[in-house]
Amino acid sequence: MHPYASQLAELFHHLYPEMALVLCACVLFIGGLFKADRRLWGIVALAGLATAFALTLISPEAQSLPGTAVFGVPVVFDSLAHLTRLLALASGAMFILLCWDESPERFVADHHACFLLIIAGVSMVGSANDLCVLFLALELISIPTYILLYLPKHDDASQEASMKYFLLSVLASAFLLFGFSYLFGITGTTNIAGIMQVMLGANDEERKAVAGMAQISMLMIAAGLCFRVAAVPFHFYAPDVYQGTSTSGAALLSYIPKIAGFVAMLRIFGFVLPPGVDSAGHRAIGMALSDQTPTLFWFLAALTMTIGNILAILQDNLKRLFAYSSISHTGYMLVALASAPYLSGPDAATNGVAALLFYLVAYGAMTFGVFATILMLHRTDRPVESVDDLAGLAKSHPRVALLLTVLCLSLLGFPFTAGFTGKFFVFFGALATHAPGSTLPHWLYPTLAVVGMVNAAIGGWYYLRLISVMYLRTSVKPIETCGSIPGLATLAICVALTLGLSVPPGANWLLRSVRQTTDRTAIVAQPQALNMVPGP
Repeated sequence: MHPYASQLAELFHHLYPEMALVLCACVLFIGGLFKADRRLWGIVALAGLATAFALTLISPEAQSLPGTAVFGVPVVFDSLAHLTRLLALASGAMFILLCWDESPERFVADHHACFLLIIAGVSMVGSANDLCVLFLALELISIPTYILLYLPKHDDASQEASMKYFLLSVLASAFLLFGFSYLFGITGTTNIAGIMQVMLGANDEERKAVAGMAQISMLMIAAGLCFRVAAVPFHFYAPDVYQGTSTSGAALLSYIPKIAGFVAMLRIFGFVLPPGVDSAGHRAIGMALSDQTPTLFWFLAALTMTIGNILAILQDNLKRLFAYSSISHTGYMLVALASAPYLSGPDAATNGVAALLFYLVAYGAMTFGVFATILMLHRTDRPVESVDDLAGLAKSHPRVALLLTVLCLSLLGFPFTAGFTGKFFVFFGALATHAPGSTLPHWLYPTLAVVGMVNAAIGGWYYLRLISVMYLRTSVKPIETCGSIPGLATLAICVALTLGLSVPPGANWLLRSVRQTTDRTAIVAQPQALNMVPGP
């Protein structure tokens, strides 16, 4: 018997949820060849997600890592991995309900199968402890996305959107691989825990010797991941792709890649360190690759939220408007990353990593709800594509208009909504940051918070414009029908989450959950016999 057979079996126990998703996707791919049934394959997809969720709940109890075992395993199942998996599965269920009626019936099995593979990839990003595993997980997200963007609409615009996303995604992957190659050259390992240990354990002289290569690696990795979260200047694909693809495709791009992109940033930049890694002072949070990481995220945050909000004001097409809205919210989340290195640990009043994850969860509820509304109201003979198409919605469908108003107010940051609570944590963290030892003046972090508040006010222009169109204008041709039960259920759940996570006890529960990501207790297959010590 292989000497590490028991350890490999333990590893597979923790991968059962992802294996269930891939198996269900295979069933959908094969079953779709023989039968076209929207209801059947939708239920099968939801059953696959439910099975993965059940396997997550019954997974083995958390165990601490013995010694240097973390340096010898490709995946690590800590609190961040657990949260990422749960968030991916919840988002998957919401997405299946959202797009229930959109795809042509003969392609619905393939559509859901591709999406289950994407969810498996997102879950694997959260547990990746090796550069190779991380890259493969990101590609498991990207490759099915190319197909999924094209399936619901077989027209020129959809084909163009898929091709643009494919070409630019390949370019982003090239940047990412380039950065990974430099990391491997510096540290001599592809194990993320090993990379963190080498970079954090280096003395000042050693860090100075490799500073140039480390900064190139930081820039290339940031470029590759910023494409996935649609941060400026890697955002330019988003408006065209959102407009050209289906509404469900736009909903997918607005959120699912953001989960993977931001979780990958937390892993690879050292914002969340694997158990067993010996941190070194102020470099422990987000500064593993370079002391310039906070500076990079400061400028990315300021540019992303400002450009996203200003260009959103100029849009009339709803999907282009929410593409720029998505870009601006990426900027708000980058504020949390920029300030995270100078905030204290999980017990502090402010925590940049927790603020980012809180905002990420809240944004998912808001954006899925908005796209669910657009999808419900859209009809071939009465399309909902521009802002003017929402005119008179308060008269024809007052309940739907009210729910959409709640979501828009939350995206704006109105009190008693999850959007307000998320912005509060993000901006309060930046205001509390004094950045000792930073290359930036200490007053620039409070300034970044002020820039964020001004941008939130700018965003109010186009969000309030949508509300005014619904309530103050009359439609020439009112919307007569209003979606299906799955679409209405998606909208109701999103609004309930938007309101429930804004105040205690919902907000307290979510904040406690996301703060656990800084707890370095891990669940992992533990090969005690492996005693690998990273080093160049």
